[in-house]
Amino acid sequence: MTKIDLITGILGAGKTTFLLKYARHLIDSGQRIAILENDFGAVNADMALLQELKGENCQLEMISGGCDAHCHRRRFRTQLIALGMQHFDRVLIEPSGIYDMDEFFDILHEPPVDSWFEIGSILTILNAETEALLTDEMEYLLASEAACAGKLLLSKLPDKNPEQRASEILKHLNQALSDIQCDRSFTETDLFCKDWSKLDAADFEILANAGYRNASYIKKYQTDMLRSTVHYFLHIHLPESEIEPVIREIMEDSECGTIYRIKGTLPAADGTFLSVNAEKNRITLSPTVIGQAVLIVIGETLNREQIDTHLKAKNTDPEYVSI
Repeated sequence: MTKIDLITGILGAGKTTFLLKYARHLIDSGQRIAILENDFGAVNADMALLQELKGENCQLEMISGGCDAHCHRRRFRTQLIALGMQHFDRVLIEPSGIYDMDEFFDILHEPPVDSWFEIGSILTILNAETEALLTDEMEYLLASEAACAGKLLLSKLPDKNPEQRASEILKHLNQALSDIQCDRSFTETDLFCKDWSKLDAADFEILANAGYRNASYIKKYQTDMLRSTVHYFLHIHLPESEIEPVIREIMEDSECGTIYRIKGTLPAADGTFLSVNAEKNRITLSPTVIGQAVLIVIGETLNREQIDTHLKAKNTDPEYVSI
């Protein structure tokens, strides 16, 4: 049977960054894999970052959009059936940061999917820079997406006192689990705390065999209730020197709403693209060959019209649209 891994984590945790490293290890070790980007949004900007992996031993697939959660679930199931018939060694799934874990477990127990796949590992990425107190919805997502993990991985560890920060994040997660009456509590043995640049073959072997745990909890929110926290801004052409300042203006403008993350790809001056990843205290622009002119803004109580004013002031594409 094909092993299937699920890599979870709330918005901006670092799922795609880890996925790139994990998938590269599997490919280099001779495995034939597929990566399924499973997103509720209409556009998946992370897919552009994964193009470097595409080749004879790595197939990239994507599910995006869907008129509702049931439609999205049908698309997910159909894609898994198509992948199951190809008998990969391993399939890696990266869902949205807003994800209902029931979708994963339910579909894997449905025929014919259940005859092709078995769960390898559920790995949850935790951002070491996570604020001490999130909104109730984000606390729920933090806990529910980690509840069944075989291993937790910390991203963005500080150089100073990483063990102390790891302990604080673990305490935060366990409180979030308690708040949804989860029957599980994590310990340091569940936490994989290591600089990702130093991960070696032995580390990846541990993660590939981390498995998962059955855990129950109260389901406080439905995914459909959370989808309004995402807006898409298409056909954006900004002068390269203006990209970071404009994004910073949006992040700092309280009238735009509470913004957790801005991501996407924008055209660069040389005809390629720049991958955009912006969080509260960090804006990262990195080159990528493939992309499209889109920014995705993720947060709560977002004011799309106010975000429009910042982008339109510098945008040169007359086909600009936001949804």
